[in-house]
Order: sequence, then C-alpha cells, then structure tokens
Amino acid sequence: MAAPLRILLAEDVPDDAALMEQELRRAGLAITTRRVESEAAFRQALQQFVPDVILTDHSMPQFTAADALRIAQEARSEAPVIIVTGSLDEETAVEYLKAGAADYIVKHHLERLPSAVARALDLTRARTEHARAEDARRHSEEQYRTLVEGVRDVIFALTPDGAIAALNPAFEALTGWSRDEWLGKPFEGLVHPADVHEALELFGRVLRGEPRPASQFRVRTRQGDARVVEFSASAQLRDGRLVGILGIGRDATERVLLEQQLRQAQKMEAVGRLAGGIAHDFNNILTAITGYVDLLLEDLPPGDPRRNDAQEVRKAADRAAGLTRQLLAFSRQQVLQPRVVGLNGLVTDIEKMLRRLLGEDIDLATRLDPALGAVKADPGQLEQVIMNLAVNARDAMPQGGKLTIETANAELDESYAREHFPATPGRYVLLAVSDTGVGMTPEVQAHLFEPFFTTKERGKGTGLGLATVYGIVKQSGGFIWVYTEPSHGSTFKVYLPRVDASVQPREATAGAGAKRGTETVLLAEDEAPVRAVARQVLERHGYNVLEAPSAEAALDLAQRYSGDIHVLLTDVVMPGLSGHDLAKQLVALRPNVRVIYMSGYTDDAITRHGVLEPGLAYVQKPFTPEGIARKVREVLDAA
Repeated sequence: MAAPLRILLAEDVPDDAALMEQELRRAGLAITTRRVESEAAFRQALQQFVPDVILTDHSMPQFTAADALRIAQEARSEAPVIIVTGSLDEETAVEYLKAGAADYIVKHHLERLPSAVARALDLTRARTEHARAEDARRHSEEQYRTLVEGVRDVIFALTPDGAIAALNPAFEALTGWSRDEWLGKPFEGLVHPADVHEALELFGRVLRGEPRPASQFRVRTRQGDARVVEFSASAQLRDGRLVGILGIGRDATERVLLEQQLRQAQKMEAVGRLAGGIAHDFNNILTAITGYVDLLLEDLPPGDPRRNDAQEVRKAADRAAGLTRQLLAFSRQQVLQPRVVGLNGLVTDIEKMLRRLLGEDIDLATRLDPALGAVKADPGQLEQVIMNLAVNARDAMPQGGKLTIETANAELDESYAREHFPATPGRYVLLAVSDTGVGMTPEVQAHLFEPFFTTKERGKGTGLGLATVYGIVKQSGGFIWVYTEPSHGSTFKVYLPRVDASVQPREATAGAGAKRGTETVLLAEDEAPVRAVARQVLERHGYNVLEAPSAEAALDLAQRYSGDIHVLLTDVVMPGLSGHDLAKQLVALRPNVRVIYMSGYTDDAITRHGVLEPGLAYVQKPFTPEGIARKVREVLDAA
C-alpha cells in the first residue's frame, strides 16, 4: 500500500487549509498534512516533515509565497510548490511560474486542486526522469537511450543545420506523426507557421551560448490542429565545435488553456463587480423617479396634457430599469426566486411571442424532448435567456433563415468536462438555440459574453443581451457553450442541472389594485428619495409610516414608539448596521413584527449564492408604488 502524500500547507487561515485538505481527500488522495504560518516553522517542516508537495498562500502576515518558493529552492527540496490564493493578477502569476512554481490555483476554484497536485507530481517525476537520463547519457549512450524511451516528454536531437536526428516515442503520442516521417527533415517544418520566428529565437540563442528559459510554441499534428509545447534546448559541443542540439518538449496545451480561461474568468468577474455596483446605485435613483412619476400619474386626471409628458418619463425610466436588470444579471447580483420548471413548457408558452419577434422571414422550429427532465431555476429569468438568444439569432440572419430551439437530457462525463471549461460532470437539461446566420470569427467569440461588446452599428444594440444570458445561466448553476463558424451559423448550448422533482405550476398573476390598510410600517432606508417615495405610497394606501434613515435610527425609534409596529420594510445594504441585522434585533424586541427586505442587488445576508432564502419577503428595486403596497398587504395578510 502506497504511503500517504505528505502535504505542507503554508496557510495562515485554518479554515482555508481545511478546505484544501477536504478537496484533496474528496478526490481520493491519501494524504497527511502539516500547516505552518511562519518562516521558521516552514524551514523546520522542510527538514523534519519532508513534504511531497507544498501548497502556499500568496500573502501571509509573516511571510509570502515568494519566500516559501525561495526557501524550498535553497533547501533543494524536490517538492513542487503550488500557489493557492484568493486572487492573483496575471503578471504575478507569470512571475511565480518563471520563479519555479509548478502551478497556481484560486481559492474559489479549489475543485482544480487535486488535478493540479497530480500534474505537479507528474512534472516533478518527469524532471527527475530527465535528470536521470542526462546522467545516464554521460555514462553510456545505451543506458541513455533506454531511459529516454520511457519519458512522456518529447526528447529530440538536431544536427548543426537544424535537421531532426533523433526522436523518442513520446513524439508520436504528441503529434500523431511517426518518427520515421520526420527524421532528417528540418525541425522548423513541425512548427506552426506563426511561431517559426519564436522557435528560431530559441535555437539561435542556444547556438550563441546565451542563457534561454523554456520557450512555448505550437507544433503541427497529423490531425491538422496544433499543440502548445514548452521547449528547452542545449548545444552539444565537442572540442569547442557544435555537433548538435539536444532538447526536450513538454505538452503545455492544457495548462495554457487553463491559464487563458483563468484570465478571462478574472476579467469577467471584475467587470461584473463594477456593473453590479453601478446597477445598485442606479436602481435607487430609478426607484425615486418611477415612484414619483407613478404618484404624479395617479394625481393627474384623464385628459390632462401633462399625462403624456409623465408617461414618456415613465417609459424612459422603464428602459433604464431594463438595462440595470441586465447588468445585474450579468454580474450575478440579481435575486433569483427559483422553482422546479420544465423547459418545454417555457418554450411553448413564449413560442407565439417569439414568432412575432423574429418576423416572417425567419422560420422557427422547435424540437422538444417529451421525456425532458426538470430544472430548478427562476422561470422569468429562463424566459429572458430564450428571448435574448432568439434576438441574437435574428440579428445574425439579416436576410432571413432558420432558428431551431431544441431540448434534451444530457449526461456529461469527465472527458467532456476536461475539454469544455467550466463544465462539471453530471446530469443536465440541454437547451440549444441554433441559427443559419453569419456565424462568428474566433476574435468575436472571445468577447462574446462581455457586457457592452457588440458587432452592431452604433445605436443598434447595448451589447448586454448575451452578457445577460451568461449571468443568468451561471447564477442558475449551469454553463453555456458556443459552436460557431463564419458563414455557417451558430449554436448556443445551455446546460442546466437536472433535478428529480415534479414541475411546480406557474403562480397566478396578482390582480390589479392593492388593498388598503391601517397598520404601522417601520421604514428603514438610507437613500432619502427612495425613503420619501415609499413613505408617500404607503401613506396613500392608509398605513401609518415611521421612517428612519438608518438601521440604528430604526431601532431607536422602535424602542421609543409605544404603539404596535406590524411590519418592517428595510433596505438590505445600509451604512453601519445592515437591514438583516436590524431585522434580527427588531424581531427580538418585537416578536410579532413582519419583515420585508428591499434592495437593488443581492446580499449574502438574505440570499445564498444569489437565491432568496426560503420564507423571506423581498422587493426588487426599482419597485412600483403598486408593487410595494401589494407586497406589504400580502405579508400582513399572511401573518
């Protein structure tokens, strides 16, 4: 039985260390660990614990990952060093790799840690094998050849003029070519045309005796594609005369792809945070605008010429509110209220609307799997996904064409997940939207889901449609994959986790007109315009309103007020005490009070991963006067 892997954890947060251990054990690795958080303890562990792998946080109070890497190298430890951190910018990550780190993992993607450890150990073993091969070559060419045959990296020898003199079997596994096909041919013929210059820097510096770190370039394969290979080489001299070049190439395709995906994910996350913050602030402004316009419309009699002006303001505010909803969807900061739904029913319900939207020159076809499983998601948001994908397809077919919407059950295995980041293996429901339009170039596809990116002419689109789709799908626990080719159309495949539950019936739409009341409402909102419009709406509906500009002021008011307080209407995010903390303290003070939260975006206090906690009443900003009055009445009647 193999001995457990010895993992040295340089981590000052015990909970983070525990999560790393948990992820490694979940992957079936037998491990024993030691956690340190100081340089002295780290040095001692290198000598006494003798780790197989070192996992280190980027920055700790007493020392950093750079210190850990340097100390391990000075101690000649053979253990690969993997950086595990909450965040890491691209330049710092590259510097770590150049300094000798085996890999890096961000903490919110710890599921990648086991494979990173396995790759690092493989890399260490490969380096050890290579070192042994070099040593064996000095003693015996036959021993060297025997070792080289078993190495998984490509090992090659070139003549002084650059022709291939020798290749090991790993060359065939990497490229699909047989070794005999390339012996005697120029090495540059293997290199992707765009990377030939990079390959000739590499060998040129070797020939001049200059130090050169490993270089990456693409190698052509028999299948017609290319693999990214990391090469290093050294000149072979005899009596001061060049007799050849010896090199090694390691397949880095997967690592490079993961690095690109990480950079893209980090960019999307940063843009999402910015978009969500803008939408939150704008929603407060829109709440006041729409609220006062609606109150004004209530007061203006039919036929008053000022009604048209007010209605135009309302329309403009609605369009702005739509943009903020899209920003929140992209940034995954909207509050979802999911239920078990069937995609077939959603497609059928909006099919007539889609046909009107697409126009007569586009043929709409649906292929719905009658045995389709259910998903747990917000039905309104899923309808938005279908509508946005249909609109995107329509715009890709300016001369008309065919749009096909398909549904099916899907089982994704480990092999599929490895090639389709960020997919994970499991049971899914597939929604596919295909068009016969213009398709996309790789350059366009690389920016496809970024907000405000559009290929349409100025004024013809916001660039938020597909960004919204991306955010909704990701927040719903799924992922989206795109297949496209210029002039050959596109297919957007949305995968949502399948659930074993019965589809819940659609909730009935609330009737017009909120009932009035006489109860007392404690209103806590730090934005004065929002607070003022909410107070005026509730007072018009007969309620007694106590208003407070902060959670602390609301608690003070509740302690001094001698009458009953029937419901607390509170913003979630306020300076100082949060709305959730206010609710907890107020309920302790007045157990019979009901609570309604309102916010412009998600907050961990009332949601879990953006999904509203069961049993909580919530109003999304910007709200309408009718909507806020109806919600208050609904909560009071339920009590």
